[in-house]
Amino acid sequence: MRFEISKVLDAIEGRVCTDPSLARAVVDLAEVIRYQDLDGGRPASLLRLGMVIDALARQLEEDSVPVYAIVHRALLSDADLTSNERMVVRRWADDGLVEVLDNPGDRMFEVADLLGLPVLSRARADGLRGRYPWLVEQPGRVLAPVPGPGGPVFVAHVGKGDTPVAGEPSPVGGKLLARQWRCPEPGCALFGGGGGGGAFADLARVDRSPAGQPPPSLRGGAPTCPRHGTRLGDAGPRPRTEVLAVRIGGLIRRRFVLSEEQPVVVGRAPEQTGGITLGQWLNDEARRWISRNHVRFELRVGEVIVTDVSTNGSGIRPGGSMAEPDRIALKPQQSRVLDAGDMVELYPGVQVGRPGELPAGAPYTPTSVMAEAPTMAMRLPRP
Repeated sequence: MRFEISKVLDAIEGRVCTDPSLARAVVDLAEVIRYQDLDGGRPASLLRLGMVIDALARQLEEDSVPVYAIVHRALLSDADLTSNERMVVRRWADDGLVEVLDNPGDRMFEVADLLGLPVLSRARADGLRGRYPWLVEQPGRVLAPVPGPGGPVFVAHVGKGDTPVAGEPSPVGGKLLARQWRCPEPGCALFGGGGGGGAFADLARVDRSPAGQPPPSLRGGAPTCPRHGTRLGDAGPRPRTEVLAVRIGGLIRRRFVLSEEQPVVVGRAPEQTGGITLGQWLNDEARRWISRNHVRFELRVGEVIVTDVSTNGSGIRPGGSMAEPDRIALKPQQSRVLDAGDMVELYPGVQVGRPGELPAGAPYTPTSVMAEAPTMAMRLPRP
């Protein structure tokens, strides 16, 4: 059982991040792990985060959905968690995958406001409605995870609805995200050069990309490191980025961030570090057709350039049209600008494009991060 739980925690780790381009909702980890009514188990369990993430993926009808987790520092030594769970949370903190704060306060709502994200929480925010009008004006921005048949479901705090609703980043958030920031504290995992000097420094992600920096906290109007409480230095413009997504069989399987700093290769099993691997989602025929390195995406002067680096070639679906006469062949070593609405088709049913421009309607359900969880660790409510 211990090995199975470790595999689940590894899967959950792949669904937490502080990258503003990828996170789809904000959670308070110290709150979520104590939703004891979700499984009837022990007082605190990190597996409940996986259950909430699965519920989010089902509602968004998308695979590999990451959440932005706020973590109270006391959680790193919480005796209600197992030693392995505490070790995992510390690793997330050292890697900059979560925000660790001495006093989280309303940081969860501040992040949601700055990034335009929904909040998954049972906490009431009545006192913040004057500061954040969207708490009332946008039903679905704050959803409470509650027990449901087969797992958690969401209930809107204001109005009706069960689907998380994203908003636009606030004007202040837009300005903050246009710059990159540097924390004066050495080894800051959020606004430094990568993982700090903690117990898991050897495992930390070094040279954290400025494009993936979280939003600073605002204290007295000054950009501040939420972890250390120190004023941040302005390190210049943030690199341009573009979010792309892979859709296979009608289901978005993965989003990824393209920056001007480094191209991204998508294929069956790319050799490039940071490449997007599709092999686990492909059938045998698609696996034979799609090359290990199939297409390369680059961001140049704000334009997305796609280059076919495969053996068999690809196609462009202009404007998302699936009509066969509209398909434009992309031959090996040929490049093309990806215009608005365009999709790159590696193989029938395997496309890459901008997430908001990829049609929905998947006949599949997203992959569960809880797939390896032993049944005795979960006691789901009966239908």
